[in-house]
Amino acid sequence: MPAIEQLDDAVLSRLAASREADGPAFLAPHHVAAANRLAKLVERSRLGPRITMSYDATRIGRNGGNGVGETSDSAADARQRLNRIAAALPADCWGVVFDVCGLGKGLQLIETERRWPRRSAKLVLRIGLEQLAGVLGLSAGAEGPEVVRQTGWLEERLPLIAEQEH
Repeated sequence: MPAIEQLDDAVLSRLAASREADGPAFLAPHHVAAANRLAKLVERSRLGPRITMSYDATRIGRNGGNGVGETSDSAADARQRLNRIAAALPADCWGVVFDVCGLGKGLQLIETERRWPRRSAKLVLRIGLEQLAGVLGLSAGAEGPEVVRQTGWLEERLPLIAEQEH
């Protein structure tokens, strides 16, 4: 099972661990991998909230714009990829997945903010991670052709040392 790379993310680590020694976990390994990819993408896009105040004049943004001109190419590319992913997922699923994986919110806080019943965000998160894994091309099992014939670019192996004629 892929490790959860965000050490402070108690929600995903709790849901990815099985309650019983031999029982299945609530989140499958491909769900965890999809969550990790989304977390890295959000981090690269620089959409996460800042924890501390920066008094740097270049970061304050006195020009009144949305900051797109100042973002790096990789951050802009990450934001475009996030937009494509958000368009491919159902709105409620995207909101919960982004809140948990991107912003680090807890499930109880999400349920309170949206006035959902208890434990409903957990199910929506799993459905959203399944959809996200499908968008990212991840699945529960490895898939591929049944038989793959191995071929090389040479019909036969050439000798390492050429024989010299006497």
